[in-house]
Amino acid sequence: MTTTAPVSEKAAAAVTREAGRRRTFAVISHPDAGKSTLTEALALHAAAISSAGAVHGKGDRKGVTSDWMDMEQDRGISITSAALRIDYHDRVLNLVDTPGHADFSEDTYRVLSAVDCAIMLLDSAKGLEPQTLKLFDVCRARRMPVITFVNKWDRPGREPLELLDEIEQRIGLRPTPLNWPVGIAGDFRGLVDRGNGVYTKMTRTPGGATKAVEEALTHEQAARIEGTEWDQAVEEIELLEALGADFDAASFLAGESSPVLFGAALPNFGVGRLLEAIVELAPAPSPKPDVKGELRRVEQLFSGQVFKMQANMDKNHRDRMAFLRITSGRFDRGMVLTHASTGRPFATKYTQAVFGSDRSTIDTAYPGDVIALVNAQALAVGDTLYDGPKVDFPPIPSFAPEHFVVARAVDAGKYKQFQRGIAQLDAEGVVQVLTSDVRGEQAPVLAAVGPLQFDVVRHRMEQEFRSPIEASPLEYSVARRTDTESAPVLHALSGAEVLKRRTDGELLVLVHNKWRLKVIERDHPTLFMEPLLAGGVDEEY
Repeated sequence: MTTTAPVSEKAAAAVTREAGRRRTFAVISHPDAGKSTLTEALALHAAAISSAGAVHGKGDRKGVTSDWMDMEQDRGISITSAALRIDYHDRVLNLVDTPGHADFSEDTYRVLSAVDCAIMLLDSAKGLEPQTLKLFDVCRARRMPVITFVNKWDRPGREPLELLDEIEQRIGLRPTPLNWPVGIAGDFRGLVDRGNGVYTKMTRTPGGATKAVEEALTHEQAARIEGTEWDQAVEEIELLEALGADFDAASFLAGESSPVLFGAALPNFGVGRLLEAIVELAPAPSPKPDVKGELRRVEQLFSGQVFKMQANMDKNHRDRMAFLRITSGRFDRGMVLTHASTGRPFATKYTQAVFGSDRSTIDTAYPGDVIALVNAQALAVGDTLYDGPKVDFPPIPSFAPEHFVVARAVDAGKYKQFQRGIAQLDAEGVVQVLTSDVRGEQAPVLAAVGPLQFDVVRHRMEQEFRSPIEASPLEYSVARRTDTESAPVLHALSGAEVLKRRTDGELLVLVHNKWRLKVIERDHPTLFMEPLLAGGVDEEY
């Protein structure tokens, strides 16, 4: 492999300039808050698509762009993250939609390791829900800026001031509204921009498949048309000003305050203003620490980290794709990079930009961009690729599984397909695969944060790998990391079993429940049992 020359000042300036144009963000929330609908609405307002789809589309409305898997479209939920690249007003927006269901928290956590900002959705009627609180905790631990979008204001819900108070009281994040609704939840008239005072009246288009009709009104016109609803909105805005609830860039970037916007994604109310806020406020890519704690600046030679693996997005080709967030440098298709964990070269001849399930070849990319490396069998989640002197980024931790099943092929004649499918799903992180000499390769243990992950495994094993499986539950609910010295003793104890995680060889001890774990810890205090990152991130944060 040839030695790479240092980055010239001109090239470094060009990379810095391009990085400044990028905004890489995730959409996160509790299930059913409207993430996929908002993703579609943002793409619509950025003119990336001509009409928006809904999860349960009707008439000529197509399926949601980010929900590309058959199972997602059948069930009406997001079960895997999806990347969308959107060009908008001289900016490149890398939007990553995430699953909202707690069973898929690990996928969401990986995404949060690859973005610079989060768009948090709140249901206007439900406010802060359990999964929302957990995701806020992750963002706060990472000191990640969060923009809050109060969704579904076209449906009955709570008072806006009450929602703001809940945000501040329950999670300690100071809300700073950028706009304010006219009309209570369920009677959405329009939005007042707190920055310039302009009132925009909203009118829904048929089915909400195209942009809402927006009409700017003077305050006199608004008072005449909206009446008491306008008067109430004016009073509430004056109260916000008296409380000093104004946007502050420094506290926002430090993860201490959150700009708040109101709207309704389904009829496309307020989505355009959210898009503008992302462009104006969300941070551009910044330096990232490597495993040594040294900051990797965006203008340095190329480096990036894989945060997601996905196979069979194209049913015709059965390929395996690695989603990589670029940390530094310019990427040119065809570069030969180095795989940090093996030291081996990795060719990038087949590299694509992704828009849901649609793909197109990409020749050049910059820090903040998410690129898809095709046929990436050698890569895994958390792997670093780099150009020039070695750089390695901290691994993306795995969650502590809480549900376990033994998987077996229904048809013994399809053992090879069974093995290939289980290995693929393990590499993607759909589940963790645990093995032992006692159980053998024909009956691996599948470990998951939530039981819905097993439904995904069953579906994909049957549909993609043509090897239906039977999954028999195990009576374990706790997993801890252990070592080679403690493993034999733990394995011999009642209510415990030691297995090896296939991806990294880590030894895990599975225990029936927390009470049994406490007894083992009391009776064997010298045995090594270390907590993993919890599915609800409670143990870490």
